[in-house]
Amino acid sequence: MRVDDKGLIDRSRPVRFQFDTIGYSGFEGDTVASALLANGQRLMGRSFKYHRPRGVLTAGSEEPNALVTVGRGAAQEPNVRATVQEIHSGLDVRSQNAWPSLKTDVMSLNDLAWPFLGAGFYYKTFMWPKAFWEKLYEPVIRRAAGLGALSGRHNRDKYERAYAFCDLLIIGAGPAGLMAALVAGRAGVDVLVVDEDRVMGGRLNAETYVIDAEPGSAWAAAVVAELQGMANVRLMTRTTVTGAYDQGTYAALERVSSHLPERADGAPLETFWRIVARRAILASGALERPVAFADNDRPGIMMAGAVRAYLNRWGVAPGQRVAVFGNNDDAHRTATDLVEAGVEVAGLIDSRPGAQVTGTGFPVYTSSVVAGSTGRHGLTGIAVQGPNGHHRVEADCLAMSGGWNPTVHLTCHMNGRPTWREDIAGFVPTPGSVPGLVAAGACNGDFSTAACLAAGSAAAKAVVKDLGGKTTRVSLPDAEDKAYQIAPLWAVPGKGRAWLDFQNDVTVKDVKQAATENFRSVEHMKRYTTQGMATDQGKNSNVAALAVLADATGRAIPETGTTTFRPPYTPVSIAAMGAGAQGAGFAPQRYTTSHAVSVEMGAPMIEAGLWYRPGYFPRKGETTWRQACDREVEYVREAVGVCDVSTLGKIDIQGPDAAAFLDFVYTNTFSTLKVGRVRYGLMLREDGHVMDDGTTARLGEQHFVMTTTTAAAGNVMRHLEFVHQVLRPEFDVRFTSVTEQWAQFAVAGPRSRELLNDILDAPIDKDSWPFMACGETSVAGIAGRLFRISFSGEHAYEVALPSRYGESLFRLLVKRAESLSGGAYGMEALNVLRIEKGHITHAEIHGRTTAFDIGFARMISTKKDCIGKTMAAREGMVDPMRERLVGLKPVGPVKQLTAGAHVFERGAAAIRENDRGYVTSVAFSPTLGHSIGLAFVRGGPERLGDVMRVVDHLRDIETDVEICAPVFVDPDGGRTRG
Repeated sequence: MRVDDKGLIDRSRPVRFQFDTIGYSGFEGDTVASALLANGQRLMGRSFKYHRPRGVLTAGSEEPNALVTVGRGAAQEPNVRATVQEIHSGLDVRSQNAWPSLKTDVMSLNDLAWPFLGAGFYYKTFMWPKAFWEKLYEPVIRRAAGLGALSGRHNRDKYERAYAFCDLLIIGAGPAGLMAALVAGRAGVDVLVVDEDRVMGGRLNAETYVIDAEPGSAWAAAVVAELQGMANVRLMTRTTVTGAYDQGTYAALERVSSHLPERADGAPLETFWRIVARRAILASGALERPVAFADNDRPGIMMAGAVRAYLNRWGVAPGQRVAVFGNNDDAHRTATDLVEAGVEVAGLIDSRPGAQVTGTGFPVYTSSVVAGSTGRHGLTGIAVQGPNGHHRVEADCLAMSGGWNPTVHLTCHMNGRPTWREDIAGFVPTPGSVPGLVAAGACNGDFSTAACLAAGSAAAKAVVKDLGGKTTRVSLPDAEDKAYQIAPLWAVPGKGRAWLDFQNDVTVKDVKQAATENFRSVEHMKRYTTQGMATDQGKNSNVAALAVLADATGRAIPETGTTTFRPPYTPVSIAAMGAGAQGAGFAPQRYTTSHAVSVEMGAPMIEAGLWYRPGYFPRKGETTWRQACDREVEYVREAVGVCDVSTLGKIDIQGPDAAAFLDFVYTNTFSTLKVGRVRYGLMLREDGHVMDDGTTARLGEQHFVMTTTTAAAGNVMRHLEFVHQVLRPEFDVRFTSVTEQWAQFAVAGPRSRELLNDILDAPIDKDSWPFMACGETSVAGIAGRLFRISFSGEHAYEVALPSRYGESLFRLLVKRAESLSGGAYGMEALNVLRIEKGHITHAEIHGRTTAFDIGFARMISTKKDCIGKTMAAREGMVDPMRERLVGLKPVGPVKQLTAGAHVFERGAAAIRENDRGYVTSVAFSPTLGHSIGLAFVRGGPERLGDVMRVVDHLRDIETDVEICAPVFVDPDGGRTRG
């Protein structure tokens, strides 16, 4: 199917690759799609729902049909668009979503059941009988869901993140983008040009346009060569800008090595870029849309622009006998290019009455439409319907064009909405949708080459002027300037299924059915039919679908509106976005200064609020974590234990109004706190629920240090910023997060003061450092801070030094603790200690609890205002029958307690209507010799001594428990204050 003397491929460099284990040949510069078409392979995929045979539809990243899996084993990558993947030696490509083979797919039986599988069938079909959902419906749906699949193995590919900054970012390197780059580049502006193709030039590489008496592709190559010679211009190919964000920030994915048979040492597969630009020009072009008619999805039916692209850029004729169908003049160019290349044109079908076509040499059908097609695994013919009746036209390829949609997606990523233009029957960007970005060229509705060049030049000149520069004279080249003429045609009436969304198998009938069932909003229609929800995000189908919806609901297209375009513009692998965290999950990992020491000691690390903390420190001879945990609890209760608490949020607060500010954000008063003292504080949200708790130390008259829980450190900092900027802007106060600045360690137990006096430069005693005291100290001449606070309920301190000394301080503290019959303790022991004392964490203050619920209602001062005070006093928030904090201890034969279990009256059925509360935290207490727990129970404090039943349906555990006070150990606080 190759056409001589056509294409920009290198025919001197043949390439061998595989598709479904069969060897094929192509040339350097081919994509998988162009190479397969050149070899006569039209069938490339199966649709999602009906498993209908599908061939390539487009020639770009908008491709909905030709999705393939590339590679094998751990390197296997599914849902790669064959129109984007470049071939290389040894490339292994497979079809997907078909079994046992692409040509013989058993799941295509779904196509026979299509009358029962229309829009919304899943809402109506799987409701009854109820028991069938888990046993039949869900397993079958899960097995059938998805397109391609990952291997399940650990991916060894390398990915990178990178950052770029520029004065001007140009998105797209077609005629508008290149012209803009030329103008801005010659003006000395720092320019970054990004294009998703392997070669720049856009549609100029796929058309026969002439610019300044030379082929458009040659003009583009010359401009690119000049830009490459400019020190202030950077060009990035194979890079797609996937999202637009605040403050001139753009995300982009660069395909670095996917086109190479062998990667250079250290080269990544992909790089995820974060680009910050002072200004941006969007020159992303336009996407051609199909026309919906009966059976318009057969392999061989393609976009007219794609047919020209395969012919002119890759030297491939997608068919031996090609028919052309359109509602605009652009379709005529396809027929002309085919004839000039020696490809037989079976006919030109133009839906517009009186369309002028001269000197064609092929049949022309005006005022006519394609009403149907034949062929299963490939097109064999079409049915033409016109004023003179029906005609059958033999063809193995149909090039269709329903017009062009400007690529407005990036301009909508910040909640912008495009504007409808009747003259082009399409949406264009609304100016100002993305601050600092302007659209130029076809993406702004300028479809002639001359108009694109002029728009790119004008946009660049405006940007240069806005940036304070001056442009040199750049003359506009001569180029075609034919007016774009279109008569909208969205769907051809008739029997049979007319496809809109090719990937998700959405038809015109589905959209009309959605309207009939009152899903009249375009967003509701989208979800009801799954229109535009596939990997292509409906790039080809959205406008036609909303036009059909508009017609069905009797509204105009602008009134109907558009769906919301969201980033990413094209699929982005999570591995690229999370580059640098391979095998570790997407969330960042934060390590304490004692991390290496904890790992040396064999401690398993637990993720807590993005920090990694030791769970426990095993010793030789211990076979379970409980043995280690019990031992560490005994360290604290009987001798001394050391725990790294550096992960607790630490916020430095200073200013003349610091005390008043703390009074406002905390329920209790801090303005009366003396210098050198610490006070426990409770913080509410504006709705009256508990946000966080912690201690705040007063280091000076205008200097405080707030401590937050590990998990809420970021939220509290954000909350303080909001309060200062919005609620109390008049306060003269500043705050800074210093969590990473200090390494802080808890030293807890009866011998804690003894240990500290071994290492502090100035020893302390009970008078100089009473309970809740704080101040400066030093260790080996290094200035630090010391706090007499306790989360364990024992005599305890927290000592802090600058982070660079954290590891050595931890080693020193542990060594001294071991010499005093103690040692390090981890998160498991810390949890036991705090439950024994009834201390709460975010397991209890989980966003739905109030100060009243946790027994802290008296902490809300009556003498001052604070955030959440009024809302917390609402009648429902202080109802005695609310679920309130209590302790639990087992009293029946079953001694096991589990967090998440629910509380019921003894003898009552364990059903939702009888639910009386739930368990939040549990632990085995070696101090008491049995399990204990914290729970919220209706009217809890009034039920002390009652016996209730705890039921864990998930683990099938039932336990009789006694409701008791939440403080199990040392309720009078003698150990803490002693």
